[in-house]
Amino acid sequence: MSDLREAGMNSKAWPFEEARRVLKRIQGKTPEKGYVLFQTGYGPSGLPHLGTFGEVARTTMVRRAFEIISDIPTKLICFSDDMDGFRKVPTNVPMQDELAEDLNLPLTKVRDPFGTHEGFAQHNNARLQDFLDSYGFEYDFASSTEYYQSGTFDDMLIKACWEYQKIMDIMLPTLGEERRATYSPFLPISPKTGHVLQVPMIEVNPKEGTVVYEEPDGERVEMAVTGGNIKMQWKPDWALRWAALGVDYEMSGKDLIDSVTQASKICRALGKRPPESLTYELFNDEQGQKISKSKGNGLSMEEWLTYASPESLQYFMYQKPKTAKRLHFDVIPKAVDEYHQQLRAYADQDTKARLANPVFHIHGHNVPTSDMVVPFAMLLNLASVSAAEDKDQLWGFIQRYAPEAAADTHPGLDAAAGFAVAYYNDHVKPKKTYRAPTEDEVKALVDLQDRLKAWDGGLDADALQSMVFAVGKAHEIEPLRNWFTTLYEVLLGASQGPRFGGFIALFGVDETIALIDDALAGKLGQ
Repeated sequence: MSDLREAGMNSKAWPFEEARRVLKRIQGKTPEKGYVLFQTGYGPSGLPHLGTFGEVARTTMVRRAFEIISDIPTKLICFSDDMDGFRKVPTNVPMQDELAEDLNLPLTKVRDPFGTHEGFAQHNNARLQDFLDSYGFEYDFASSTEYYQSGTFDDMLIKACWEYQKIMDIMLPTLGEERRATYSPFLPISPKTGHVLQVPMIEVNPKEGTVVYEEPDGERVEMAVTGGNIKMQWKPDWALRWAALGVDYEMSGKDLIDSVTQASKICRALGKRPPESLTYELFNDEQGQKISKSKGNGLSMEEWLTYASPESLQYFMYQKPKTAKRLHFDVIPKAVDEYHQQLRAYADQDTKARLANPVFHIHGHNVPTSDMVVPFAMLLNLASVSAAEDKDQLWGFIQRYAPEAAADTHPGLDAAAGFAVAYYNDHVKPKKTYRAPTEDEVKALVDLQDRLKAWDGGLDADALQSMVFAVGKAHEIEPLRNWFTTLYEVLLGASQGPRFGGFIALFGVDETIALIDDALAGKLGQ
């Protein structure tokens, strides 16, 4: 066994823990289908959000870990449930009234409010695939509509007919009395209206492979369950997919714990073993509410990429999948800087530490070198005090602080400078609130200014930080962090800020002196 594989077999990083469960499941042997199948599911009833991306990113991390501890081939399917009925019009898309006319149609038959694709599901599928492709993910995209209509699920649909009562016995106890009266695991696609009907089955005929149901107008219809005439309710559908495709691993959110339980029982009723699974915590919006595709209350994938690199998003997704996270704009700066901290640490780590480093699970063996000689949080503060409108304004300060840096030799830093300007103008500037210093704070600020005027230590960030500390101690500001809070609130218009010595080194000694002048004169924030 190679050192890398041995390290993977013993790594406590969560992707390796999950990979070892998959390896144990197959007893270290290649499954009959010839590969281990990882799957992610996606419902295109609304615009894809970061939760969808997170599931693909995290599953890819488990797959990568599995490929380190085993030579068995793998495949990842990103499955779109695009044959599902359109039950609710999302609030964050145009053509609300027109879309309301398409309710209950399969999602692939719902008009595209953006006018770019044949249908709403096709539009959403394309957006998701474009985004996943931009990250270089290796996956096979699967359409529910295509799988049902092509016959991929036909054998298992016939099996579901034979096991119909078992499926009903599993599902009915989980439903309310009113729902039980009309429930069926089979959803016929009406030949009259094209709607995905939620109606009870009058007959289920396994030998013929048909069902009999009643249309809303009272007409009885006998229909083959195969060939795309019928899809299954989503929990039985999930189980059908697992059973028909031989899915070995699929993770899902905490809100689907009961669904996993029911789908697993149905999968066993169909004669197959359900996949290994990981239950991850949900992403919440700014108010702590669950992110919803229909509400559009979370960050979109495009929004994150307006302010930060794709890798920072993957870093955010790696962190503690079993812990709930706020997914709002304010998490971006921290994710960017922590990602680069891990990049810098990677080069000097041994194999064990590297396998525990998030950047390995993002990049595999091709971990790049960080060129962020200035942290993103510092770039934001620089954009703030300089009122930068474009990244070129920041480069003047950056090159004085780090003369060796340039846009062509530090492309990551160059991109981050542009992101910082955009983030500042969109999310920091509107909320900036400067306050006037108290009488005692004025004395401390004047002292800091005097020391800066006499400063001859160059742009040594550590030495400048020590000097700033000394001012706080000299004025007996307790606790000392209150002194730095004063600097942030009075000079930067924020409640938090950077390591101030580093800020001075980047912004400039003379510029900081002038900034204090403006604060004392009450000019900031005007």
